[in-house]
Amino acid sequence: QLQLVESGGGLVQPGGSLRLSCAASGSTLDDYAIGWFRQAPGKEREGVSCISRSGASAHYAASVKGRFTISRDNAKNTVYLQMASPNPEDTAVYYCGAAPSCGNNWNVPIYDYWGQGTQVTVSS
Repeated sequence: QLQLVESGGGLVQPGGSLRLSCAASGSTLDDYAIGWFRQAPGKEREGVSCISRSGASAHYAASVKGRFTISRDNAKNTVYLQMASPNPEDTAVYYCGAAPSCGNNWNVPIYDYWGQGTQVTVSS
């Protein structure tokens, strides 16, 4: 069974940068599309980005497009989310999820597997 573990969260200043990692074990990562989601206190979980199994295509939420970049290294069984120019509205717990494909509803949190999340706080 696929297991996902997020890492790389922490405190970052506005305008800084941070890279999150989603490491997989128990199965081959390239069997899955991987999505990044986030959930702030009192808010619903929202889709941030999704990358296809091969890495050839990706989707982004409008709020992060141009600032965040998703990538994957299937040889390392890891997917990354590079966060550039974060702002306080990006503060949330970030989760990665696995599904057979991103699809048109990639931003709906109905993925098959989830990690435990990593906290990102953007503050000066």
